[in-house]
Amino acid sequence: MKKLLTISILFFILSISAQETLDLFSVVGRYGAPQSYDSTYKSKAKEQGIQINLVAPIKINEKSIWYNSINYFGFHVSNDEQLTSDISNPINIHGIILRTGLYHKFSEDRNIQVFFSPRLMSDFNSIDKNHFQFGGMLLYNKKHSETLTLGFGLNYNQELFGPYIVPLVNLDWKLNNRWSIKGLLPIYMKIKYKINDKFNIGYHHFGLITTYSLGAPEYKGDYMERNSIDETIFARYHITKNIHVEGRFGYALGRSYAQYESDQKVKFSLPLVGFGDDRVQKNISFESGLITSLRLVYNIPISESK
Repeated sequence: MKKLLTISILFFILSISAQETLDLFSVVGRYGAPQSYDSTYKSKAKEQGIQINLVAPIKINEKSIWYNSINYFGFHVSNDEQLTSDISNPINIHGIILRTGLYHKFSEDRNIQVFFSPRLMSDFNSIDKNHFQFGGMLLYNKKHSETLTLGFGLNYNQELFGPYIVPLVNLDWKLNNRWSIKGLLPIYMKIKYKINDKFNIGYHHFGLITTYSLGAPEYKGDYMERNSIDETIFARYHITKNIHVEGRFGYALGRSYAQYESDQKVKFSLPLVGFGDDRVQKNISFESGLITSLRLVYNIPISESK
């Protein structure tokens, strides 16, 4: 039964996707090296995180799939400082994001993705409607050759500071038998070098702004904005069957956990640019620094379906 379920899910993906593999489930642990604050604080900020991802596609017909994924992530930042009660310290924030929608294949070389993305972004205290956000993504892809697929689209989310719009470029480029580049820019990108059938190395980029409602009464409806651009090198090893382990090491650029009052808004934002941003941050940021993560992945290779 387990083998039949695995083959069935793989068949759904293969009918419209040019991916070589699919990560069905992953668990990630993250650690940030202690960093000093941009103030007179004597202690250092210590960042930890966890992420869990699950993909569950449903076949509609030969050309369409209803795609579903659910992602949980949590971040914890602590220090040895005694701060006023209205400042979140330690910081504990969580996100649960559902991505659901249609993946439709027009022809062998053209497809479209239309996703709806509700989110619960919270400190898990006194959850109400303000802890929920809504967004979506539209992406059109064209296969230009056997080695290059290129797509364009938009991602939108109603963040707690206001509308956030990200123009997207989807890239899947196999340069040769060893080198490949995949990514949904500017959010993420992976440059991979295949050493052998079990071992890959390369470079990974991830950058995204997220916001979280703070529900504890002492924060009076404030929200936390997390921003980080993670630039890392990685090594991925195939342990056995469908199990892989991946380690990453690098640097978190422009990392911040900024607390704002609920009425501190931006007219709208693009990556790296906020229009009408006159907000005043309540807490103190700490410096960018070294990060490392370890990922355990359940992955299905396409070759299993052939």
